[in-house]
Amino acid sequence: MEIDTPHSQIVRFGADKPLKLDAGVLLPHLQIAYQTYGALNAERSNAVLVCHALTGDQHVASDNPVTGKPGWWETMVGPGKPIDTDRFFVICSNVLGGCMGTTGPSSFNPQTHQPWGLEMPVVTIRDMVNAQAMLVDHLGIETLLCVAGGSMGGMQVLQWAVSYPERVFSVMPIATGARHSAQNIAFHEVGRQAVMADPDWRGGRYMLEGVTPYRGLGVARMAAHVTYMSDQALHRKFGRRLQNRAMPTFGFDADFQVESYLRHQGEAFVQRFDANSYLYVTRAMDYFDIAAEHDGVLANAFRGSKTRFCIVSFTSDWLFPTAESRIIVHALNAAGANVSFTEVESDKGHDAFLLDEPELFAIARGFLDSAARARGLPAAGRS
Repeated sequence: MEIDTPHSQIVRFGADKPLKLDAGVLLPHLQIAYQTYGALNAERSNAVLVCHALTGDQHVASDNPVTGKPGWWETMVGPGKPIDTDRFFVICSNVLGGCMGTTGPSSFNPQTHQPWGLEMPVVTIRDMVNAQAMLVDHLGIETLLCVAGGSMGGMQVLQWAVSYPERVFSVMPIATGARHSAQNIAFHEVGRQAVMADPDWRGGRYMLEGVTPYRGLGVARMAAHVTYMSDQALHRKFGRRLQNRAMPTFGFDADFQVESYLRHQGEAFVQRFDANSYLYVTRAMDYFDIAAEHDGVLANAFRGSKTRFCIVSFTSDWLFPTAESRIIVHALNAAGANVSFTEVESDKGHDAFLLDEPELFAIARGFLDSAARARGLPAAGRS
C-alpha cells in the first residue's frame, strides 16, 4: 500500500495548519494524496472534484499503481467522457482516514514516528470534506464547477453543498443518502467485527507486530460486496452454477461459483486496503447525518442554497434505495433549491454507478454541459 509515499501528487500541511476534527481535536501534519486530469483554465472556473466511495482512491481515471487495474471511474471520467478531461480540470483525492497516501491509521504519527493505528482520532465525512477544501485552496480554486461522486462519495458531495455552498456551482450525488440507515450501520458493524475478531488484528497494532489481519478483512469485504449487487445481478452472473465441478463435494469448499467469486473479492481486497482504514471509513459513513446538524430538519441544511443539484438513484439499489434520494429531493424542493432527479432503470444494484450505464452517462453529460454553459465555459467540442 502507498501509505506515506503514494504514486500520486501530495500536499502536506504543517503543524501551523492543523485540521480541526468533529471529534474536537486538531490533526496536525495533514497529508493529502491526489490526482488531477485535464487543465485548469485561466479563470479557474472549470474544476470538477470527484469524491470516491468507501474503498476507492485518488486514481479515478488512471491505472492503480498497486493493482495495475484501470481507474475506478474510467467509464465516467476521461477525454470525451461525461466528465470530460478535455474540457474540465478533474481533481480526485484519497479521503482522510484512507490508505493510499492521505493521512490515515497506517500513516506515521509525527509525534511517535510509528503508525497511528487506533491512536488516530475517528474522522467524519465532514472532516474528509474539510480536508478536501484545504486541497482546493492549495490549488488556488475558489469555486468548483461541480462536485460528483457515488455512495460514500455522494455523502461527501452533499456535505460540500452544505458546508461550502458558495464554493460549489453544481453537485451530482449518486446512489447515496442524507444519512446512513440502521441497516447499513449494521452491515458495517459486521465487517468491523470480522476485522477485529482476526487474531492478527492485535488491537489495531498489527503493523508494529509484523502481521496483517487478512482473514478478517477478507470476510468483511465479502459481506460488503454482497450488498453492492442486486439479487438479479447475482442470479444473472452466477445462478446456482457449480465451480469447476459436475457434482457438489458435500464439504465446505467453494462448490458454487458465487462462493468462489466472493472469496476472490476478499483475497484481492486485502492486497490493496488497510484493515484499520476499513474501520475508520465505515465509521465515518455511520456518523453521517446531515439533518442532525440542522435541528433534525434536512431542508434547513439547504436553505438559501444557489447550488444546482442533480440527484441520481438506481431501481435495484437496496443499499441506498431510491426512497433515500427522494428524501433529499423533497428537502431540496422545500428549501427552494435548483434540483433535478432521475431514477435509472438498472438491475445491477448499488454498484451500477461504477458500471456501464448509458443513461447515467447521458444524465451526467447533460448536467455538466448545462452547468458549464451557465458558468460561461465553451461548449463541448470548442476550445
